[in-house]
Amino acid sequence: MTVNSDWTYAPAPEQVDPGIAERHRLFIDGRFISSRGRRTFETANPATEAVLSECDEANAADVDAAVAAARAAFRKWSRTRPQERAKHLYRIARRIQERSRELAVLETMDGGKPIRESRDVDLPLVAQHFFHNAGWCDKLKYAFPGATDPKPIGVCAQVIPWNFPLLMLAWKIAPALACGNTVVLKPAETTPLTALRFAEICEECELPKGVVNIVTGAGETGRLLVEHPDVDKIAFTGSTEVGKRIAASAAGTGKRLTLELGGKSPNIVFADASIDQAIEGIVQGIWFNQGHVCCAGSRLLVQESVLSEVITKLERRLSTLRVGDPLDKNTDVGAINSGGQLETIRDYLERGRAEGATMHEPNGAALPEKGHWCRPCFLSGVQPSHVVAREEIFGPVLAVMSFRTPEEAISRANDTRFGLAAGVWTDKGSKIFEIASRLQAGVVWLNTYNRFDATSPFGGVKESGFGREGGLHGLRGYLSL
Repeated sequence: MTVNSDWTYAPAPEQVDPGIAERHRLFIDGRFISSRGRRTFETANPATEAVLSECDEANAADVDAAVAAARAAFRKWSRTRPQERAKHLYRIARRIQERSRELAVLETMDGGKPIRESRDVDLPLVAQHFFHNAGWCDKLKYAFPGATDPKPIGVCAQVIPWNFPLLMLAWKIAPALACGNTVVLKPAETTPLTALRFAEICEECELPKGVVNIVTGAGETGRLLVEHPDVDKIAFTGSTEVGKRIAASAAGTGKRLTLELGGKSPNIVFADASIDQAIEGIVQGIWFNQGHVCCAGSRLLVQESVLSEVITKLERRLSTLRVGDPLDKNTDVGAINSGGQLETIRDYLERGRAEGATMHEPNGAALPEKGHWCRPCFLSGVQPSHVVAREEIFGPVLAVMSFRTPEEAISRANDTRFGLAAGVWTDKGSKIFEIASRLQAGVVWLNTYNRFDATSPFGGVKESGFGREGGLHGLRGYLSL
């Protein structure tokens, strides 16, 4: 048993029964309804491969209905007093906090991430984004100097990935609603359950019907949504390849577009850095959430004079990570999200070895017989031309390279088609800001990695997308200024 901040007793997060229904329907116009096509798909626990629930697959008629409901709701929601919109967002934020244990368990069961990350990282940030955006509802005209009367855009199509289902939902829905827009959201087909549980929260908080609509399905459902002619804004987080197709489909339509896409982010360690601190940052940068992070520090660039020390300490640290049951509060690395993603990761590991890289897998603990598992590992002796140094693996795999001079570090860091994030480790203040200013990345962390806050904008450059989420920049994407 654990104790809440209000001193009432409650079961620990890993003991909470999330009460998963056998069947989940679409959430359209304030009601849960069956798909008109009557087709369903299964969502499973990646740690056990057990089916959790059956979900309806939205077809073209369902998407039409969801967009129509959002359009009808927009006429009223856009004219709702900002203070009233804020009340709804505050209620949602508080209800997320009240149900956070249940939501954390559900997120872990559906996605495979450790309960400690769902409970201590994801859920607090989810609530934070709703609180933060609620506070901006009645201050939008002050937020952007020169924009005397900012207006909402309209109906927003939002498509989110499977690595942070509830957090990506919050990143998109909270600012959209704060600005007076309405939403049709499609979660990933492997992790739909927390989005549908969020729909219940919208009901509990008496959000007007049609303001938030949630349609489930695979890629075809997402395509129908983003190509719908009555959608005014598209917000997508996912692969660069899909993002390019969405951008092509939106060209010439007048739809506003925000894309947060893939990454192959460099994490640069200089010889004058605190190596022990850097090791922890490297672990946080790539093995957090099984490496299922678009901004993961998947390319480690280490100054030659400390390369041997860093590799030795990395091996020692990896051997201590616990891989296994995501619902165990002591687990560090959970399950890979799907069998298909696991095969992709294994293929990259084979290609890395074939190109001459050395595999390091110091964590030899036995893996569960059921589920999708990959031990945290890294490849040394990687060259910039290697596939594992150039393509996004999206798994617990680190590519280690070396450099001699700061100029070489910058050159190798920027030698990628991506530009989402980067990390720099050095004890020299002047050097850290000089290096950061020359990195081609939307987000640069200095002596830390993978730290987020609702007040800070997030997004990429180059093939990592455009537009920002979070902070004032995130609000800008949902307003006509």
